[in-house]
Amino acid sequence: MKFERRDILLIVGLLLFMIGLIPFMGLAYAVIIVAIMYFGIKVYVGKRKQSIERDVGEGICMECGSKIINKKCPSCDDSQE
Repeated sequence: MKFERRDILLIVGLLLFMIGLIPFMGLAYAVIIVAIMYFGIKVYVGKRKQSIERDVGEGICMECGSKIINKKCPSCDDSQE
């Protein structure tokens, strides 16, 4: 979970959400909820990014859209040979 530029937008949004929670509950509870939301979102995005990288692998074929394996498209390269 490294810090990226778009995390600033997430932090600002969560701070505004925390300000909105303060009238309904105490400051400590609002801070705890926002901290849990921040780390939950970071974990979810990290796992989603890993899943996409695993699915894409080396890349995607421009002809058919299938996953490239060993620098060859299994669908297009088999039909050309």
